[in-house]
This record gives sequence, structure tokens and C-alpha cells, in this order.
Amino acid sequence: VQLVESGGGLVQPGESRRLSCGASGSIKSFNLIGWYRQAPGKQRELVASLSRSGGISYGDSVKGRFTISRDDAKNLLYLQINSLNPEDTGLYYCHALLLAVEYWGPGTRVPVSS
Repeated sequence: VQLVESGGGLVQPGESRRLSCGASGSIKSFNLIGWYRQAPGKQRELVASLSRSGGISYGDSVKGRFTISRDDAKNLLYLQINSLNPEDTGLYYCHALLLAVEYWGPGTRVPVSS
């Protein structure tokens, strides 16, 4: 399984961005798929996850601002990120869990700066 993120890039505070994650396998087949991020000097943290049954979880710092979704026809996972602030700066990773094996994409960088 290979995961590839796209959509990162420099954004200004208050702006929005949509990240995408493509997979070599069917996204809807994963037990769990989602997004993590790692800010400079900090540990990687959960941003949002989507289970195969449709259950959704968000990290506390992004609730109400970020939305995870899946397009089965395009086999893409999305992360809509709104009202960005400098604390959202980081490397955003796509993560998937399939049969107890974890997979990670290389990440897409989102710097938030004016």
C-alpha cells in the first residue's frame, strides 16, 4: 500500500486549504484512514480519522475547523482545513490501517504565515 498526499503549500492566517491523499489500494477497504500532523519540534498528533464503518474522530485542536471526507469514486481522502493559524503549521501525513499494519505517506507541508 502506498499513500501520497498533495495540496500543501504556504497559506496566510485565516485562509483555507484542502489536502488530498491517494492510495494504491481501495481507500474504503482500510480499517482506518486519516490524517496526522507534526509541527516543528513537536510529536506527531492525530488530526482526523475515518473508520471503514464511517466513524469520524478529530483532534481537539482542530474540532470545528477541519473536516475529513472520502470520495470513493476518485479513491481519494480529503482534509478540508479552515481558519488556519500559525499553530497549524506542520507536515501533514496520510495514515492508513489495514489488517493491523500501518501505512504512512511522505507528508505534505503546510506552513501558515503572514
